[in-house]
Parts: sequence; C-alpha cells; structure tokens
Amino acid sequence: MSQSKKVKDFFGKNAAAYVTSSLHAKGDDLAYLVAEQKKVGAFIDIATGGGHVANAFATIADEVTVFDLTPEIIQTAKNYLEQNGHFEIQYVEGDATKMPFKPESFDTAVCRIAAHHFPEVRAFVEETFNILKQEGSFWLLDNVAPEAEDLDLFYNEVERQRDPSHVRAYKKTEWIRFIEQAGFRVDSIKVFKKTFIFNDWCNRATISEADKLDLEKKFLESPAPIKEALDIREEKGRLLSFQGQSIALKALK
Repeated sequence: MSQSKKVKDFFGKNAAAYVTSSLHAKGDDLAYLVAEQKKVGAFIDIATGGGHVANAFATIADEVTVFDLTPEIIQTAKNYLEQNGHFEIQYVEGDATKMPFKPESFDTAVCRIAAHHFPEVRAFVEETFNILKQEGSFWLLDNVAPEAEDLDLFYNEVERQRDPSHVRAYKKTEWIRFIEQAGFRVDSIKVFKKTFIFNDWCNRATISEADKLDLEKKFLESPAPIKEALDIREEKGRLLSFQGQSIALKALK
C-alpha cells in the first residue's frame, strides 16, 4: 500500500478525533506559535489536521489557505473553522511534496504535527521553500525522536505499531539539516515536553484492544534506561503515560 493511501485511510476514518484531541486543539507549541505571530499576509496551513492552526491565523492573516491530502480532513477542518465563524478560507487538497501553488505565493507557512507522516520530507521542505516569498517564514512544529539511537528506534517503532501511516519522527538535528539544505536559515527552535496519555493516544488511532495490549506490553517490558528516558508511568501494572518531545522551528527564506 502506498504511503498516501495509508495516510488517507488512517485520517479518513479518524478525522473527527483530531479536532477534539487536546494535544492538537491546544498544546504549548500552538500557544507559543500564536504568541510569536503578528499580522501576516498570505498564509498556508500545510497538512491541516483538525484545522487548529488555520483557526488561530484566521484573524491575523490577510488570506488563509488550508491544505491537506485527505478529503475527510479537509471537510472536517472546514466544518470546525466555519463553526468558529471563519468563512473566507481557501481549501485545497493535495500532497505536501507536490503542492499545486505558484512560486512565492505565501508569506507564512506552518506545518504542525504532520510531517512525520510524509514519505519524502526533503521534497516537502523544498516545496515549502518554493511557495514562500523572499523573507517568508516557515514554521515546522512536530514530534521529534530523541537523539540517542536506541530511544529513536523504540519511539518510532511504537508510533508505527500504533499508526501504520507513521513514517518517522525525525531528530532535531535532522530537521535542522533538512531545512538548511533546502536554502532556509534557521531563526529559532524551541523544544517542548509532550505527555502522551496512553489510552487517549491509542483511542485516537482506533486500534483494536489486542493491539493496544501488545503496545502496552512493549512499553512495560522495555529496558530501564528507556523507561527512565521516556518517563514511562505505570500504576498497578497498567501503562498510564509516556513523555515525548516536540519542536517549534522557525526558518526564514
């Protein structure tokens, strides 16, 4: 199955869950992004998910474009944005590695909690560079893997086990390299702790009870250094939560 089909299948059936997910609807990274913004011109929300970034920018951008691969996500985001009174928004369906926009179309681009689903992140970053105007801003917000190889391997394995559309959560150092190689200059990077409540994390992906138990076992039986590094919390033999990281990286063209 192609990666685009995996993404469409996964998000097509789980679209509504991403509107109500607290990690997506709120989150320290989103609050930070909004606090850093002033008035912007043409804005694009790449891989919109629940539409939360577009909702935050709808009152400060001159033009808002919502872009996503999955039709159900586009419709769900549209419903959410219109419920919040935002009607003057353009909705475009497509692949983030082949965006159907003219060069230098946008002043600001944001991609939040989505790039770990992209099969070709270098192509995505290059496309983003292409559609931004000179001095335009690109914000990359995503979950990141730890720098240590064993932790990187474990984190990405459990993410893929939970969600077959997950490709890779990259390390902070990898993102900096991708972005600078595309021609951007990194302006700032902020790191956030991100607590994943196990039941919520699984339920958002609508996995079976058997798969959920397999995942729980993998966490609970992981080596002590992994448990410590990921702050794996358990109570009476059941997994409560684990700790990840996300970044908000701002790059300038």
